Amino acid sequence: MRHASLSRRQLLAGASALAALGPTGAVLAEGTASGSLTYGISLFDLPLTTGQPDRGAGGYQFTGLTLYDPLVAWELDVADRPGKLVPGLATSWESDPADRRNWIFRLREGVKFHDGSGFDADAVIWNFDKVLDAKAPHYDQRQASQVRPRLPSVASYKKLDPMTVQVTTKAVDALFPYQMLWFLISSPAQYEAVGRDWTKFAFQPAGTGPYRLAALVPRVRLDLVPNPTYWNPKRMPRLAKLTLACIPEDLARANALLSGNADLIELPAPDAVPRLKGAGMRVTGNDTPHVWNYHLSMLEGSPWRDLRLRKAANLAIDRDGVAALMGGLATPAVGQVQPSSPWFGKPGFKIGYDIDAARKLVKEAGYSVQNPLKTRFIIPTGGSGQMLSLPINEFVQQSWAEVGIAIEFQAVELEVAYTAWRQGAADPSMKGITGSNIAYVTSDPLYAILRFYDSKQVAPTGVNWSHYRNPEVDTLCDAVRASFDPAEQDKMVARIHEIVVDDAVQVWVVHDTNPHALSAKVKGYTQAQHWFQDLTTLG
Repeated sequence: MRHASLSRRQLLAGASALAALGPTGAVLAEGTASGSLTYGISLFDLPLTTGQPDRGAGGYQFTGLTLYDPLVAWELDVADRPGKLVPGLATSWESDPADRRNWIFRLREGVKFHDGSGFDADAVIWNFDKVLDAKAPHYDQRQASQVRPRLPSVASYKKLDPMTVQVTTKAVDALFPYQMLWFLISSPAQYEAVGRDWTKFAFQPAGTGPYRLAALVPRVRLDLVPNPTYWNPKRMPRLAKLTLACIPEDLARANALLSGNADLIELPAPDAVPRLKGAGMRVTGNDTPHVWNYHLSMLEGSPWRDLRLRKAANLAIDRDGVAALMGGLATPAVGQVQPSSPWFGKPGFKIGYDIDAARKLVKEAGYSVQNPLKTRFIIPTGGSGQMLSLPINEFVQQSWAEVGIAIEFQAVELEVAYTAWRQGAADPSMKGITGSNIAYVTSDPLYAILRFYDSKQVAPTGVNWSHYRNPEVDTLCDAVRASFDPAEQDKMVARIHEIVVDDAVQVWVVHDTNPHALSAKVKGYTQAQHWFQDLTTLG
C-alpha cells in the first residue's frame, strides 16, 4: 500500500472507521500518560501501517513496534550495551532436540488486539499466511515483499494447540529466532471487520502494540495514543499523544525543532548542530550496529569481479572526511561491523585512505584518471538510515574520480532502492547497474553477515545482492546455523568477516550513530544500540 495513492474517498472512509474504534479521549482518561510530543522523521511518507512496515528497519520504530509486537523481541530499554533477544508475544521458544529444524513457540496468554479480539495460535498462522502463502485469501503482496526476505529459513508452520505454534526451517538454523524479530502480528478479526480490505485496515489498524493509531494523514503525520490494555507494563507509553511528522529535508527538520513545531528530530543536519546546541537542544547518538556501504556486482561482465578495483574503491575514500561531513555523527567503517564486534576477526586487508595505492591498483586493472572505469550505481535520495545520502554519495563519487573510477548515479526514492536491493544485481531492472548503496542494521550474525555472503541467500531469496559466492564462506555459514554454541558461532562468523573483507566484497564507508536532537521538553528517551528504537520511552 502506498499512502499517497489513496483517494479522498478512502481517506474519509479511514477517518470514519477510526471513529468506530472509540473516542481518543476515552483512551487517555483510562491511563496515566500525559503530555504530547511531535517527532520530526526523515521520511517523505509514513511507513506501512498494516503490520509489516516498509522503508527499512527505520520503519519498525515508527509504525512497527508502536502498533504491533513480534513473537521474539529485541531488548530496547538499555543504552550502555547491545540488547539481546527477549520474549515478545511468545514467552519462550526452543529448537526441538528430536528434530532441530522444528522451533516451538509458546504464546503469551491474555493478550488482546486493539479491536478487543484475542491473540492466539490461529492469529499467528493467519499472519504467516498473510505474507508467505500467495494463495491465502488475505495474502498481501505489499507486506509480503517487506518481510519475506527477512524469513528465508521458513519452510512450513502449524498450530500445535491454541497457544503453541511450530515453525519448521528448511535446514537446521540456530539463528532462526533473529528472523522472528521482523515478523509482526496484526488482527485477523479487524481485517474481517473492515471488509477484508488492507487499504481500509491501514487507517484503522489493530495490533497488540503499546500504541493505537488516532489519525493518519499520508505524507504528513501519524498520531499515536496509548493502548490502555497493553500486556507489557514496562512498555506502557508515557505520552498521551505522540505525533510522527514527515519532514524529509534535513534543514527543515532543524528549523522545525528550533521553531517549536517539533520536539525531537532524527538525523539533524550536521551544519545545524552548533545552532541547535546554542538554542539549548540536546544532540544525542549511540553506538549503532549499522553500516553505510556499497554492494558490488559479482556477475559475469561486472568490472568489480576484479579484486584490484574492489580494493581500490575501498582505499580511495577519506572516511574521516565523510565523518566530518556528518558533523562527527558517523564513524569510519573498516568492515561490515565495528572492530569492537566479536565478529570482526583479523582481516589481512586493512581498509583506510591510501589514494596512491588506490591509483596503482586502478592502473594495474587497466584504467586511469585519463581512461576511467565508467559504470553506474543505484542510490537512494535519502530516508531513515541513509544519513546525508546525496552529499555522502557525491563525496565518494569525487574521491573515486581522483583515482580513475567514474561512477554515474541513478538516484531513486528510498523504497525503490530497497526493492532493487531485494531483487539483486541479476534482475532485469538492474541492467547496466553494477553497484547498490543501501545502509542497514548489523545487529546479529544473520543480519550482519550470513544474509549477504551465503550463496543460498542470493537475491531474490535473500539480500545477497552481489551474487557473491565463496565455497569456504558457504561451508562456514552452514556450520554457524548448525551450531547452538554462541562462542563457536562468534568464532566462525568472525572468520567469514575476515574472508569477505580480504575479498573486498563491498565498499564500506561509515557506521551511523543514529543522531537525534531533542528539545528541553523531552524528559525521557532511551536510545538503544540498534536501529530499532522504543518510542514508549519518550516522555
